[in-house]
Amino acid sequence: QVQLRESGGGLVQAGGSLRLSCAAAGRTFSRYAMGWFRQAPGKEREFVAAITRSGVNTYYADSVKGRFIISRDNAKNTVYLEMNSLKPEDTAVYYCAANFAMTIATMTRTDSYDYWGQGTQLTVSS
Repeated sequence: QVQLRESGGGLVQAGGSLRLSCAAAGRTFSRYAMGWFRQAPGKEREFVAAITRSGVNTYYADSVKGRFIISRDNAKNTVYLEMNSLKPEDTAVYYCAANFAMTIATMTRTDSYDYWGQGTQLTVSS
């Protein structure tokens, strides 16, 4: 079992940057691919980014490509989401999630992830 806890959310002005962290409890963190999702009020949860177990491969939603960077430190059981050039439309609750059997075909699907954090709020003001 993996327990996830996000941190680093807050209020930032448009054009600013912020880094989210997701700390995992348990010694099996490196066995899981990790993803970041977000959910804005009244909208479905959507894929943001994913990273493979080793951290070699990363994937992004088109809406954040070139602005966000996902990374992980398996020694620290932590995955990060560095967010730059933030826009008001990035405002959402951001969730990290662990996926034991992630594939390119399934990585954007919420139902393919095994464990979820509680989320952290990001608000981008215009």
